[in-house]
Amino acid sequence: MDRLEVHHLPDLEALPFAEALARAGELAQAHILAATCGAQDVIGDAMRYAVDGGKGLRAFFVIESARLFGIDRADSAAAAAAIEALHAYSLIHDDLPCMDNDDLRRGKPTVHRKWNDAVAVLAGDALQALAFQLVTQTACTAERRLHLTATLGGAAGVHGMVGGQAMDIAAESASTPLTLDEIIRLQAKKTGALISWSCTAGAVMAGEEPHRLRIYGECLGLAFQIWDDVLDVEGDAAQVGKAVGKDANAGKATFVSLLGLDAAKDRARNLVEEACAALDTYGDKAECLRDAARFVISRQY
Repeated sequence: MDRLEVHHLPDLEALPFAEALARAGELAQAHILAATCGAQDVIGDAMRYAVDGGKGLRAFFVIESARLFGIDRADSAAAAAAIEALHAYSLIHDDLPCMDNDDLRRGKPTVHRKWNDAVAVLAGDALQALAFQLVTQTACTAERRLHLTATLGGAAGVHGMVGGQAMDIAAESASTPLTLDEIIRLQAKKTGALISWSCTAGAVMAGEEPHRLRIYGECLGLAFQIWDDVLDVEGDAAQVGKAVGKDANAGKATFVSLLGLDAAKDRARNLVEEACAALDTYGDKAECLRDAARFVISRQY
């Protein structure tokens, strides 16, 4: 496979990937809006506010991984909405003063800044609950829905995202910065677990072996976080949609601080190559997923 040059990637806006990404995001948001339409109070408003404006990348992975096995978008949309609701909850809580204390998310005030801490906590709680409600509505057998639900809980909990966030918080007060291997383990939980779940969801719905998609998701999850670290160094806050430079100002160990900027980009590129190679067994059907992998290391937000 030809090596991907970070600064010489295809025009992704001209590829089917852009349309598929937008469509996945719209389908997921439509399910979440329908599920919250009866909540016309401040919590409902905050839930919808938090979901609006996201890239929809995790929803895309769910829908496109399902399409590899001939599953229609309409049948995987509930699972796609579930992961977007869960991701939105995690961002609300991550932005709170007791966590990262951020003022900006997706180019607009964070939920606790627009309302208050209590609204943010409750809106996040409600989105987490909604995620598990939505995933049980996935159009597949009851056994497969149970598998999706159980693994979503695992990806979100102490062995996944929450565990990774706890490691991240502990590292802030540790006497020594994290090593590269420790950061990789942390990010495999904090960022990678939900991405990996999204990438394997289609195989689970179809009752197929998810091994190759798991490799794709694990590589992509790590590349995604490395590129987040790159954007924290050289990104523009207006494009990224949140504050940049926070990690360096806090003296936090990141892929960029440990590897250097160029080596971090090389690491992300190599991971994307590995992710794309994992899809070889699916042939041309997986081209949209390959475009998504390339997007991860070309995005400016």
